[in-house]
Amino acid sequence: MKIATFNIQNLFHRDKNLIHVNPSKNLKDWISELDNLMTIKHNSEDQRDRIKELSFLIGFEKTIDKPYAVLRRRAGHLYLKGIDHSLEHKASYLNYWNGWITLQTTPIPYTAVEHKARLIADINADVLLLQEVEDRGSLEEFNHQILPKFYCEPYTQCIVVQSNKYNGLEMGILLRQGYNLLGIKTHQDQNFIQYDIETPKGKTIHIINLHLDKPTTDLNQSHFDRKLQTNQVANIYNQLLLKGLKNIIITGTLQVPSYCDSLSPLFKNTTLKEVTKHLSFEVVCDHGSDRSYYRLGAYRKGVNIKQKDYMLVSPNLWKSLKDSGMNRKAMWPPHRPHWTVYPSLKHKGQAASEHPIIWAKLKL
Repeated sequence: MKIATFNIQNLFHRDKNLIHVNPSKNLKDWISELDNLMTIKHNSEDQRDRIKELSFLIGFEKTIDKPYAVLRRRAGHLYLKGIDHSLEHKASYLNYWNGWITLQTTPIPYTAVEHKARLIADINADVLLLQEVEDRGSLEEFNHQILPKFYCEPYTQCIVVQSNKYNGLEMGILLRQGYNLLGIKTHQDQNFIQYDIETPKGKTIHIINLHLDKPTTDLNQSHFDRKLQTNQVANIYNQLLLKGLKNIIITGTLQVPSYCDSLSPLFKNTTLKEVTKHLSFEVVCDHGSDRSYYRLGAYRKGVNIKQKDYMLVSPNLWKSLKDSGMNRKAMWPPHRPHWTVYPSLKHKGQAASEHPIIWAKLKL
């Protein structure tokens, strides 16, 4: 059985609020100018107009990310489903067009979509766990139309569980023929999902797929939230062991290096072992002098990117682990370190994701 985890950072379109853009000099100047104007006790009319202009330029009009309406195509016409759930024709032959709708997502370049598919095809896992999937429809299209272009047979089962967020950060799982989903369990307000998977030989694997929140400007709060979640996952793991269940995998995006205290419930309070520490773990190392360097928080020596993604296995599966590795050929290297990428990857915008794919091969 080959299992892999990949934070794919959406398939075809991504929420604008998730795209990090370095502030330009203009933006910094606008913020500075607005700060100065806000300190003036009595603004003139021109100054108030300028404050409105700066508020627009900086982006203060982005007030809520909850969808105001959903646009659907039915029977050749466009329908707008608003917050009151009423249906109203839009752009039909009767009333033409009577308004504009701001799109909350931006399309992902097709080259980047192809790199996502190529990476998944190269690994060709039997069980693939995904983080940051926008919806099931997109995953089905990706599975049946994009993967075959890279000689990858479509997965027979495709499951996406929608979260209580509105920015397309759902979690998905893809299964090959012979692997069956026996059960699925979600947890309210928690960023993880439990799966029970039956292998072709009748073995049951218990998997927890995680996607924890990124650190925010309020580091104490994000640390508290993350530790609360990892503590709950650790408790679930220990409860499964007490029930006599030994084949357990906890995997996904934890967002921070393993030395962070917020991950201590998993690394100190359980018997879980990290796949990247296994002797079989293989990865193409950094180029040049970075090959012999071990940066704090990196995956390992010669792989000097900050670790955010993990695959942790129970002791029973650790003994069954025959091969493992990481592929980052579809990631765009920063200024340093550098590593080997796909020849078709020419710039950051064509990268499949900012995350590598981690995989393990188990003999069950």
